[in-house]
Amino acid sequence: MLSTEAPNTQHPELDRYDTERLVRAFADDQLNAVQAVQRATPQLAAAVEAAVPRIRAGGRLLYFGAGTSGRLGLLDSVELLPTFSWPTERAVASLAGGQQALFVAVEGAEDDFELGARDLAAQAPTPNDVCLCVAASGGTPYVLGAIQAARAAGCLTVGIANNPGAPVLLQAELGVLLDTGAEVISGSTRLKAGTAQKIALNTFSSSLMVRLHKVHGNLMVDVKATNAKLRRRSVALTQRASGAGEAAATEALQAAGGSVKLAVLMLRSALDASTARQRLEAVEGNLRAALGE
Repeated sequence: MLSTEAPNTQHPELDRYDTERLVRAFADDQLNAVQAVQRATPQLAAAVEAAVPRIRAGGRLLYFGAGTSGRLGLLDSVELLPTFSWPTERAVASLAGGQQALFVAVEGAEDDFELGARDLAAQAPTPNDVCLCVAASGGTPYVLGAIQAARAAGCLTVGIANNPGAPVLLQAELGVLLDTGAEVISGSTRLKAGTAQKIALNTFSSSLMVRLHKVHGNLMVDVKATNAKLRRRSVALTQRASGAGEAAATEALQAAGGSVKLAVLMLRSALDASTARQRLEAVEGNLRAALGE
């Protein structure tokens, strides 16, 4: 039996718990998700290191999953635009059963090996692409089909699963085991198995973006201000990174077309927008290098 499917021996009479004890059982069990990701740190670091040169060469992040795993992949992909100004066409999520599977289960889609291969092929994969293939069980045929097709296309494949020795881990070029064990509700991998996947995907993509110079110190200087909240945040980030006042930061951001990174360089190096942009481009967007740090 898969560890994610095994009965949870700690809570055999869960339905008899009073409400406070019931809620505490679920909350406490989530700590195991964090610990599982912590144990997988070396595997995640290896995946980031392998992904960086491919993404720098123009590759994309391609996510594949079914059910909860697929929805978590989609969530990670869409959040990269506002946080890091990462182009949507370079973070593409495929979910078994297509868009409708976001809202209702599509019967049989996750069991279709060929569908996974076709969905991968539809992305016209290249050797610079990085495929993140996620499955709690680690044996979902849709995900395995995507892995096989991705490897044939020369993509880097990263398999993420919650069961030791799972096919997703063995067939991907790099495997990330999130060994979360039995769920409080036996077999419900939307619980801590899903939480561990969310943390792992978030950790992977955020680490990758730091390596791609999307962060200065710990400030997200490539934020895309798509709403009023993010516009205010852009001003605050520019102030913090440059030491300028609010008025100067706002003026520089306007001249920089909303780019925090560019505005900071303009303010700290007394450059106009055009010159600052050229300096940034010359160092592949590395603000530290542009500042001579």
